[in-house]
Amino acid sequence: MTTLTLIFVLPLLAAVALAFVPRNYRFVMRLVTLATTLLVALLAVTLFWRFNADDAGYQFVTTIPFLGAESLGIQCKLGVDGINVGLILMGAIVAFAAACVSWEIEDREKEFYILLLVMTGGILGAFASLDLFFFYFLRELALVPTFIMIGVWGRGENKNYATFKITLYLSLGALIALFGLIALYLQLPPNQRTFDIGEITNYFKANPMPDGAQRFIFPLLLFGFGILVSLWPFHTWAPPGYGSAPTATAMLHAGVLKKFGLYGLIRVALPLLSQGARAPVIPPEAFAHFQLWLLPASIQSYLQSMGWFDLLALLCLGNILYCGFVTMRQRDLNLLIGNSSVAHMGFVLLGIASLSLVGVTGAVVVMIAHGFLAALTFGLSGYLYQQTRTLDMTQMSGLLQRLPFIGAAMVMAMLAGCGLPGFANFVGEVMVFFGTWKSGLGAAQQLVAAAAWGGLIVGAVYMLRAVRNILHGPVAEKCESVTDANSWRKLPFVLLLAALFVFGFLPKLLTEKIRPAAAVIVNLANGDNQNTPVKPPAGVNVAQTTTPSETK
Repeated sequence: MTTLTLIFVLPLLAAVALAFVPRNYRFVMRLVTLATTLLVALLAVTLFWRFNADDAGYQFVTTIPFLGAESLGIQCKLGVDGINVGLILMGAIVAFAAACVSWEIEDREKEFYILLLVMTGGILGAFASLDLFFFYFLRELALVPTFIMIGVWGRGENKNYATFKITLYLSLGALIALFGLIALYLQLPPNQRTFDIGEITNYFKANPMPDGAQRFIFPLLLFGFGILVSLWPFHTWAPPGYGSAPTATAMLHAGVLKKFGLYGLIRVALPLLSQGARAPVIPPEAFAHFQLWLLPASIQSYLQSMGWFDLLALLCLGNILYCGFVTMRQRDLNLLIGNSSVAHMGFVLLGIASLSLVGVTGAVVVMIAHGFLAALTFGLSGYLYQQTRTLDMTQMSGLLQRLPFIGAAMVMAMLAGCGLPGFANFVGEVMVFFGTWKSGLGAAQQLVAAAAWGGLIVGAVYMLRAVRNILHGPVAEKCESVTDANSWRKLPFVLLLAALFVFGFLPKLLTEKIRPAAAVIVNLANGDNQNTPVKPPAGVNVAQTTTPSETK
């Protein structure tokens, strides 16, 4: 098996193996889970290191022959380019960190570890998939354990409500996105229909999709994937879901699985539906029936020309500013982190909406950085809950005196969330701002970019306030008997912090890999079909591709 195949298959095989382990063999189950995720993380590091940053095409392409249905055009084809190679690395590291913090699970450990491994294999496979069917199917495979884990191992009085809400919202988003993907597939001629993303891209490059079809399909993908990402105002499932989820589940979903919607917009919607993205939100004929005489002429003109990505840029302010102000009012630490996660998604969506190379590259960097940050903050929150049995920040204070390591890690995490230089988040956010400001999409886009700067100030307020309430002051009663993390339990936090620092001080490790692939997608999104070197169809070229050593 190739490296990429092992990254996808190993967690699923380990989950099957755990099904045959007797329930009383707790140490064996924990060891298998930990060893599997560690091996997957090491393989992902190897894949990332051997990736050729100068190649804009897919690399390490491989097909798993016994999966798929070739008669229907479905193949389990895997590959990486600059967009997803960093996401796979981030997902594998977060999965290992989640396995570490789940070591303390004592109720139904067998089922929990099986679901954790299925979730890991599903999302890593979804990121690596070059087949539209498996792209969607594996994401759904990773999502199902989320519902079960919150419902069974969740905490708090509202866990059933949170389970119901997250199931309803994410199922609705997945269904809308599915309709869009099916409509996209049906635009191919019957004798050329395929699920191969590379071949679909090549076909629509040579034969642009009709504008009417693009105007219909793009909003389906935008709002379908947008709900999965917690795009405002469809974000209300995220804070209660993360607030009730077990620590490992919150780390994996907020850190990794949530990025699927963003990845879907970049991988599918941007390159294939460029005219749909620019199509007016309000059809011109609507203005013939409704006279907006109360609005100034400049606003009427803007509404008539506003495309879907212009609307997306405006909705991003809901994520960044509205959710930021809501976060300032939170007393529960998990709800604060959950709302902060929603706010950070606004920066990624803003970079995507810029349709610029710098903005899209920055968006991918923020996706990766936020994955590490979300996993780190939820992991720290879970540790504090285990020690104090509360997440109410008004009942926690003086923890820095009792938990020097956890307190220092919390300070680092909050500073990263503020966008402090030296952390990977800073690099991505700065690129998003500059990419949006220079996108050439008009003054409104620049106003959105300027307003988004205010989101960083709001973020600094609630992050630093949380640090003050939790770590400083007299030691609260609930914090008297807490103990700091030992050497073993420090590992996931050190690993996640190290990743944020490495990519913060050495951002070229990410940007040099992302930029060539992002350039292809941005050129297609801007309608530059003639001068865009389209990626080879998966498995056809790419100097290749079956093993990392062969690529070099």
